Amino acid sequence: MLLAVALPAQAAVTITFYSREFGERFPHAFVELGGTMDQDGTPVSGTWGFTARTLSPAILMGSVHGMVEAVTDGYKARSNAHFTVTVTDDQYRNVFAVIEDWRTRPGKSYNLNSANCVHFVGEIGRAAGLTVVNDPKLMKKPTSYLIDVMRQNPRLEAAGRTTVAR
Repeated sequence: MLLAVALPAQAAVTITFYSREFGERFPHAFVELGGTMDQDGTPVSGTWGFTARTLSPAILMGSVHGMVEAVTDGYKARSNAHFTVTVTDDQYRNVFAVIEDWRTRPGKSYNLNSANCVHFVGEIGRAAGLTVVNDPKLMKKPTSYLIDVMRQNPRLEAAGRTTVAR
């Protein structure tokens, strides 16, 4: 006679990295977090990007007020999902600390050349355990940038856009 043993389901938080090369609305690079934490089963859900608070020619002149914003399902549906990584609870906490750091930056925190949506997702990638080396030529090219992050992390390419970063 076989005995059935109930085992707890494996909990996991995933991060999907998205881009939208051109568009009328920012952010052009963003992340979606989802799943549950291993330690206590806390649900995780949200989509975040970093953008200028007001879109105007001022973003071409220097720093402007920035903000972390939720990305709508419609915007996400019209964007490119490049890869998904599964993170540990500690990595998730590191990622969320990055989001909070960018969300709470004072003053003019958005700069097209040094603190834009691509920089934001790159920092999230590093917090998630990925190798991320910023190529200055790609910092205004979200799709090319995320393709380069995949190149820097061969396990992302080998996994066919989905991988585990543990």
